[in-house]
Amino acid sequence: MMDIALPLPMRAYRIAISVYFFVAGLTFSTWASRIPAIQVKLQLSEAGLGAILFALPAGLLISLPISGWLVSKFSSRTILIIAAILYPMLLVPLGIASSVWLLAIGLFFFGASSNLLNIAMNTQAVSIERMYGRSIMASFHGLWSVGGFAGAIIGTLAVSGGFSPLIHFCIIWAVTAMLAVVSFKYALQEEPGAGSDAPIFAKPDKALWILGLIAFCCLVCEGAMADWSGVYFHKVVESPAAYTTLGYVAFTGTMATGRFVGDGLANRLGIKTLLTISGIITTVGLLIAVIFPHIISATLGFLLVGFGVSSVVPIVYGIAGKSTTMAPSVALAAVSTIGFMGFLIGPPLIGFIAEASNLRIAFTVIAVLALGTALLSRIIKK
Repeated sequence: MMDIALPLPMRAYRIAISVYFFVAGLTFSTWASRIPAIQVKLQLSEAGLGAILFALPAGLLISLPISGWLVSKFSSRTILIIAAILYPMLLVPLGIASSVWLLAIGLFFFGASSNLLNIAMNTQAVSIERMYGRSIMASFHGLWSVGGFAGAIIGTLAVSGGFSPLIHFCIIWAVTAMLAVVSFKYALQEEPGAGSDAPIFAKPDKALWILGLIAFCCLVCEGAMADWSGVYFHKVVESPAAYTTLGYVAFTGTMATGRFVGDGLANRLGIKTLLTISGIITTVGLLIAVIFPHIISATLGFLLVGFGVSSVVPIVYGIAGKSTTMAPSVALAAVSTIGFMGFLIGPPLIGFIAEASNLRIAFTVIAVLALGTALLSRIIKK
């Protein structure tokens, strides 16, 4: 392993990389906050919008192995600054897209650049966590959630203030570029695996497959909650129209909170124990919402789901980045590829099952998959 030069206090590196996680969350949430306006602008139907939006995860998934190779080849520090400026910049083409094809192409590259930033900043975070000698990965992902919340608030203000998506996106690009440039000098100069001749496509070993499957089980739940929580509250809970988003708000709130306390729990309980508890809490939360489909009980259930999933992906990334069989960035890309399939599969899986039976059965199946997080965590090697 290469030694990491530390001309600055460890806390400086931690704060700097936290800024990049904030930038990533702010950028994604900024796009999400203006989807309705862009749908109206291009006169897209619900089905048409759904088809176009698939371009973003497609770009993310296809770019995963390439991103890992680029970070390993040119160092996470180099890719970090490039991606942190490129990702928000690609909001601008989305704001000026005049056709569905231009929007789809823009979303594809927007997703690819988001993944490039994700792998680079997580590789840096793994190295910083190694320096600390204890779990701190969840707090980095907590800053992503804070950035997402900030983006939602700014988006709401931009809409109410009558700002067009293009003006809104340009402002966010300027702010994030400034944050990225200011924080760049505090990024790590080098880390284990940087500059290696790692292959673009690397076959994960057994340990990485297990980590990927744990992420898969968790991200199935996250994808389901993102796309179906509002529908569940509307059709199953039969909540008033003003409260259909209550479940998703509860989920995101405890997910963000859980990421800030997750590191302390991981250090106190141990990673395997926390992953096991997380899987059980997620399963219990989903089953509460299924068995007792009332507004209070379902909200409580979704609160538990948010807390349950909060630390899983950060912990899995932290373990993957310490792989002894391949460079950290390539290992992260391998685990992310497996895990992200869950985020893609979860929403349509619920739709197919709900069409064949009902939403309560569909959420029960997701609860069973969530239990996989607990079961698989027991076979992780210490």
